[in-house]
Amino acid sequence: MYPLIQLQRLLDKTRSLDFLAPLVLRAYLVPVFWIAGNNKLADMDSIVAWFGNPDWGLGLPFPEVMAWAATLTEVGGAILLLVGFAVRWISIPLMATMVVAAVSVHWQHGWQAIVDPLSPYPPADMTLAMERMEAARNLLQEYGNYDWLTGSGNFVISNNGLEWAATYFIMLLVLFFMGSGRYFSMDYWIRRGFMRDDD
Repeated sequence: MYPLIQLQRLLDKTRSLDFLAPLVLRAYLVPVFWIAGNNKLADMDSIVAWFGNPDWGLGLPFPEVMAWAATLTEVGGAILLLVGFAVRWISIPLMATMVVAAVSVHWQHGWQAIVDPLSPYPPADMTLAMERMEAARNLLQEYGNYDWLTGSGNFVISNNGLEWAATYFIMLLVLFFMGSGRYFSMDYWIRRGFMRDDD
């Protein structure tokens, strides 16, 4: 029993570093949303068309409003996450964009973001996915420098499933409940300066 108590005391000492968890989550999510938002900004006409078109796009109502709302949420959210300001508030619309993306874009493809035959959640048509991978691999081996192309890792096929959207949603949910963390966030210093700090 004594070693367990000692271990618990050791674990309790790590609480002084609990600011690291939200800091790392924020640092991870900043480039995700910054890149996603800026890619949309680079060609807003196409994004608006994609949001609204029911045949080859998302078929959402008010596509211009929706496209700009998603884009500004992602770009603005990245900035707010970076400086740690209004993190709990911005987590809400960012989670909403992940839900919309998951339901309207990724849901039909199942769980996996990248095809992996060893996954417990394989794509609905794994045979077709593996055929695509094999066809692409054959093309690269025949017409490209395959060893150079795969020098940093194996060739993969995107499945475009829910995995990343769900992961980002969970990370944002944690930030919603934990907040931006101590020391490395504007929220912490504003709260410390103007309100009673409960930490």
